[in-house]
Amino acid sequence: MAPAVALAVLVALVAPVAPGLGAAPGCDHPAHRWCSSRDVAVACQVQGRCPSLPRPAAAPVELSLYYESLCPACREFLVLELFPTWLLLPEEMLNITLVPYGNAQERNVSGRLDFQCQHGPEECLGNMMEACLMHEAKNFSTFFPVIFCLESGSSVTENLEAAAVPLSVPCARQCLQIYAPELDSGRISACVRGDTGVALMHRNAQLTEALDPPHQYVPWITINGKHTDELQAQAEASLLGLVCHLYQGEKPEVCGGSKAPKIPPGCRR
Repeated sequence: MAPAVALAVLVALVAPVAPGLGAAPGCDHPAHRWCSSRDVAVACQVQGRCPSLPRPAAAPVELSLYYESLCPACREFLVLELFPTWLLLPEEMLNITLVPYGNAQERNVSGRLDFQCQHGPEECLGNMMEACLMHEAKNFSTFFPVIFCLESGSSVTENLEAAAVPLSVPCARQCLQIYAPELDSGRISACVRGDTGVALMHRNAQLTEALDPPHQYVPWITINGKHTDELQAQAEASLLGLVCHLYQGEKPEVCGGSKAPKIPPGCRR
């Protein structure tokens, strides 16, 4: 075969992948291998000509919720928006951080930290219960269904006295038994009653106080580390739609469109 004919055949074979036969200097892979893997395509600088290559993994959307356990608007957002969105989306799309503290105030009383909460002592106890649950469970998929169960009930701390063991509350005990029976309820109760729970709430106070801009109400939502009025409104109106819009990777079918009920204004200072 004449050299000119051979070159024409080669061009015809590789043109769909590499128009003009352009590859990076020093690419030591034959043209028919340029799209065999992402590493080879990058080395030959032809990745833009290889539509069949798998897309690189996209970073998840990072959402942080600063809330109070007994705040009605916080509970509605968590129950009606956040939990359903988490259930519907693949794990790699959404990373959630929960910070139960909100509009609470931290003070030092005789050398020991004490907390005052917007909705009273029961809310402080509910905040600490959920913080200790997260601490003991560690795995988000373990503790989030329990928190959803608590927040969706008639009262997070129903029939609870300040001195009672938190998990003597029927609702709390049932939520734990149903969604995370492997967790040690005694360890969670010890956390709530001891120094660990206080340390966890102090950390939540620091995280909340460090917000920029400072939080003005709860629920206070940050998306990828940022808070704006527009992001807050979009998250409250349709969190699923917002996450689907922001995620840069391949999107699941559920991102075709969904709108959840409008959430009422938060618990303001």
